[in-house]
Amino acid sequence: MNRQVVFTDVRQVAFENAETPQVGPGQILVRTTRTAISTGTELTMLMADFPEGSKWDQITNFPFTPGYCHAGVVEEVGEGVEDFAPGDRVCSGAKHAAWVSLPADAAFAIPDGVSDEEAALWMLGRIAFNGVRRGRLEMGECVVVYGLGLIGLFAAQLARLDGARPVIGVDLSPLRRRFAEEAGVDLVLDGEADDIPAAVEEATKGRMADCIFELTGVASLIPREMDLLHRQGRIVIVSSPRGKTEFDFHDYVNSPSHTIIGAHNASHPQHETWYNQWTAARNTELLLDLMAAGEVQMGHTITHRFAAHDAPEAYEMLMDDRGQAGAVILDWTD
Repeated sequence: MNRQVVFTDVRQVAFENAETPQVGPGQILVRTTRTAISTGTELTMLMADFPEGSKWDQITNFPFTPGYCHAGVVEEVGEGVEDFAPGDRVCSGAKHAAWVSLPADAAFAIPDGVSDEEAALWMLGRIAFNGVRRGRLEMGECVVVYGLGLIGLFAAQLARLDGARPVIGVDLSPLRRRFAEEAGVDLVLDGEADDIPAAVEEATKGRMADCIFELTGVASLIPREMDLLHRQGRIVIVSSPRGKTEFDFHDYVNSPSHTIIGAHNASHPQHETWYNQWTAARNTELLLDLMAAGEVQMGHTITHRFAAHDAPEAYEMLMDDRGQAGAVILDWTD
């Protein structure tokens, strides 16, 4: 029998039996080795931490099987599959389950030098990559990443690789701020500090930020973030904010001519073209290469490892205080 994590109701997590999936034409059967818990999306849905009637509310229906950060080993390939063979390590957007079957073109080979634990974080990196692409950074621009969770840490490193200087990170959590410092973020600020605008002004020689990446998911915080922008600056909403954001469009958009950019993972171009080649697959391929080369580092963010059957305990810990955790990995190998 297969085993999987199930959200049975609000704040209720179970580890249940399920049927082992079969592999069909064009599919691969994968034995899971590691999955990573998304402490943003998954916790938002598990805790029903969203307004009634919102899109969050519409897509959260209990019970359901969560997860989209997955790594494992190919055990069987279906008819017509040529890119993978049994024994290959792959990452995918599959759920928290011991066995998964999926289309071969929805999986990505894990390069040598990238552990299954790190590879399980790949989707969070791809989300960040799309946000950085949509921000259209230029070398030397100042970027402020608000929210240094896993996606924020990916975004900060990718922005720096894209030539942004300085890259400034802001977060409430001392643990996350330490992760950012270890990843080479130029300046890391406490989100509770009163002097954040002054610190950004000093770091940019009075110019202020060119681009903000919003990764907190806290809707009410967005106007405070936009206060860090210079005229004609831009803010990229990479998170999925919960609730409404209220601000005066004249003061925050029209007068300073700010640009607000949405960057949901689904906004990747569907097809590769010469004028926009950065599909989800291309960004993933590059991300994994950068991780293999050590240019994007996430291994140091792994703070908790749980056996898969202890998943309810892992979610309970995160619901109590997700700020105490970096990456939380479920181990499916025992």
